[in-house]
Amino acid sequence: MNNQKSMEVFSKAPVSQAVFKNALPAMAAMLMVLVYNLADTFFIGQTHDALQVAAVSLATPVFLIFMAVGTVFGIGGTSVISRALGEGKEDYAKKVCSFCMWSCIIVGVVIAALFLIFMNPILSLIGASSDTWDLTKTYLTIVACSGPFVLISNCYTNVIRAEGKSGIACMGQLLGNLFNVILDPIMILGFGWNIAGAAIATVIGNVAGAGYYICYFLRGKSSLSISFKEFTVKNKVCSSVLAIGIPAALSSLLMSISQIIVNSQMAEYGDMAIAGMGVAMKVTVITGMICMGLGQGIQPLLGYCVGAKLWKRFKDIFKFSAIFALILGTSLTILCYLSAGQIVSAFLTDTTAFDYAVQFSRILLTTSFLFGLFYVLVNGIQAMGAATASLIISLSRQGIIYIPALFILKAVLGLTGLAWAQPVADIFSTILAAALYIKTYRKLSREQIAGQIEANN
Repeated sequence: MNNQKSMEVFSKAPVSQAVFKNALPAMAAMLMVLVYNLADTFFIGQTHDALQVAAVSLATPVFLIFMAVGTVFGIGGTSVISRALGEGKEDYAKKVCSFCMWSCIIVGVVIAALFLIFMNPILSLIGASSDTWDLTKTYLTIVACSGPFVLISNCYTNVIRAEGKSGIACMGQLLGNLFNVILDPIMILGFGWNIAGAAIATVIGNVAGAGYYICYFLRGKSSLSISFKEFTVKNKVCSSVLAIGIPAALSSLLMSISQIIVNSQMAEYGDMAIAGMGVAMKVTVITGMICMGLGQGIQPLLGYCVGAKLWKRFKDIFKFSAIFALILGTSLTILCYLSAGQIVSAFLTDTTAFDYAVQFSRILLTTSFLFGLFYVLVNGIQAMGAATASLIISLSRQGIIYIPALFILKAVLGLTGLAWAQPVADIFSTILAAALYIKTYRKLSREQIAGQIEANN
């Protein structure tokens, strides 16, 4: 009965109510992820050692690879499950859910092992200096051990929303983040474990979050399943998830790769420049993460509408969400721009690193008002199951557009060019996303009309 009420939000609730009921918990969850990501840098900053801050900045994009892989199964699984539920295919939705769980475990173990085996080459690749090498290695070695738990936590905060349980999805994130935020000051400052303490707190937080989601399914409160009996790669379970999940994950993966490239390019300007850019990205990510939560929150709604062929409702939900996204993105951008100095000061005390961070923050924030609209467009495309369009966007924003812009603008503008590359990529990728959304929507509309004509004949 409870599950039925949850699904009624997808099909019958007023548009604004449906959007806020699903999007607000997702936004809160991403805000918690933001706090989680900021906590290590903040408390490490209280050691007043900029080299440790630089080490965390170097390690962050590598750690994000784990989260990117979790996105494969999280976004891909959510898209497939929400459409399956809209079509009334509950057994198929269970199989997809189980596939995501066991894939997270297997792939997480493999990636963790690869990280540990190839740690030294990875450190060289990300631009660790002689001063930051041991610090970065310590952090990554400890964090790598939580690989499967990172994947599960990142996956199921999305998948559970597919059955209308946004509150449950949010609680898992909250629990994991609470552990991390509470343990960070204890282990970093109280025990004096410094960067190792930050890593241990991160591991415990991920274990707690993943454990919460596993217990939720084991208690039988879900209409879905993680039972191994339901696990299969047949009947397009694997291919359907990967078709949407891989393009979605590519965006996060390319973001990690591009950050690694940025760090390596900035190495010639010194560790303080790296520390400054690392903190500047965290200022910008405040807007990005919350807006991403909005996009991820509405995806199950849109996916359900596609599966149930509720096209007018789909259009109304998208329109409302796009308008709200622009208002949200603009408001957050103004807030972060005006308070950039205050935010940076919470992480950095070194004058040189502080100046770099404020300068880079204000450059990166020039286009962050577009984040909300971008993520609504992307998740709308993913909800429609448009794998090719999703792939094109993922490859473009942090890859085809962003990486060449890094090298071109660095050659023209020097150090600041590395910061201006992201705003350039944001503008062009949003235009591209809008064009692909319109194309995908029109294609599905034509197919629907054709299907109705065929049925009448």
